[in-house]
Amino acid sequence: MLDQSERIPASFRDPSGFVFRRDGQIYRQVNLEYKETLNHLITSGLYDGLIRDNLLISHRDVGREYTLTENAYTVIQPETLPFVSYPYEWCFSQLKDAALLTLEIQLRAIDAGMSLKDSSAYNIQFVAGKPLLIDTLSFEMYEEGHPWVAYRQFCQHFLAPLALMSYRDIRLHQLLRIYIDGVPLDLASNLLPGRTHFKLGLLSHIHLHAKAQTRYADRSVSTEQRKMSRLSLLGLLDSLKQTVQRLSWEPKGTEWHNYYSITNYSESALRHKAQLVEEMMASLDPTPALVWDLGANTGVFSQIAARQGAMTISFDIDPAAVEKNYREIQAKGEARILPLVLDLTNPSPGIGWEHCERASLMERGPADVALALALIHHLAISNNLPFEKIAGFFRQICHTLIIEFVPKNDAQVQKLLASREDIFVDYDQITFEREFRNFFDIERQAPIQDTGRTLYRMVRKDG
Repeated sequence: MLDQSERIPASFRDPSGFVFRRDGQIYRQVNLEYKETLNHLITSGLYDGLIRDNLLISHRDVGREYTLTENAYTVIQPETLPFVSYPYEWCFSQLKDAALLTLEIQLRAIDAGMSLKDSSAYNIQFVAGKPLLIDTLSFEMYEEGHPWVAYRQFCQHFLAPLALMSYRDIRLHQLLRIYIDGVPLDLASNLLPGRTHFKLGLLSHIHLHAKAQTRYADRSVSTEQRKMSRLSLLGLLDSLKQTVQRLSWEPKGTEWHNYYSITNYSESALRHKAQLVEEMMASLDPTPALVWDLGANTGVFSQIAARQGAMTISFDIDPAAVEKNYREIQAKGEARILPLVLDLTNPSPGIGWEHCERASLMERGPADVALALALIHHLAISNNLPFEKIAGFFRQICHTLIIEFVPKNDAQVQKLLASREDIFVDYDQITFEREFRNFFDIERQAPIQDTGRTLYRMVRKDG
């Protein structure tokens, strides 16, 4: 019944159907107008092939029992996602892999007499370490002579931000947070360096594409002008694929990309810290299903959480550190770690229509466990956040907190204070414990050998 179900705001734009939540489970209603298209997706073998190769999210048909409107054809229940992330939280290689996945699916769809009607980066999620298309209703029937309707969207969601990250500045991926329908091509064209006009793919798909958009913005285009043969369409997709494949970015030159090579930790101290984290994780009952590693750098401690069986979201502000983390999990085939770019002092907000189409970080929690290792001094000293605010925030995003206190005489804290006045009279361990006890019960604390640091495990207070 309708009063037992809640529509998911992110899916209201698609007339083919919508996503809703019922009894804690996610479902998708398929409307009658999409009946023939869905049936062709299944009977053509395209669905089975994409599922077999882990390119598309799987689903089961649960029939009409849970339909919410009269124009429903059926309801499907997609595979449950462990965590929803967004393109502005991905590193360079994640966005590139998502782009190549989209093109691969489009090529397979054409062979099955279908085509992607949209190519939104938001249709991709990372599951078991790899990109996956999650929008089962994004296919349409392919008609010979018709151009790819999702071409512009692909260029705005994937190619333009990748080119800007590769040729101009890695931080420009945050434009995806501002422009929910992708980076405008005229903006990308203006920002890209002049030498990209000599790259045939970028010239065609960004610079000339942007000019064409401007030229024809107020003109109608006839059907004859818009015709594109199947061969030409395949050529367009091949050109896009080659252009994306040639884009690259090496993780270097950012503040924290080589953190573990410059930290003041001795090898024995790092081993002891890892041992303590593993012990504090292993003794949790029940075993946590979801861990957020905040300030994870390249994911050293995320790997410990993942070994315990937890899905671990490995957040860091540095895109180079996240890039290294992602490349490593790809090389190892690690399925339980998802590296993401996140500024904890300015986390992803709710954006889109009514601030609801893309959920804020807090709305995607809470996590069973949050790791906050070598983080407190950056929040408190670099960002002037009082312990009370930090503790209150952590209480909202996790049930159990494993946090490291770094004293003021620590070499890393002294580096932070080297170029500013020490106004942090309340930055001490006694104040830290007092403020955190307002929100958490401290279950265990242990000094980290060869350092003045202390590791804590805390459990959120109820009420």
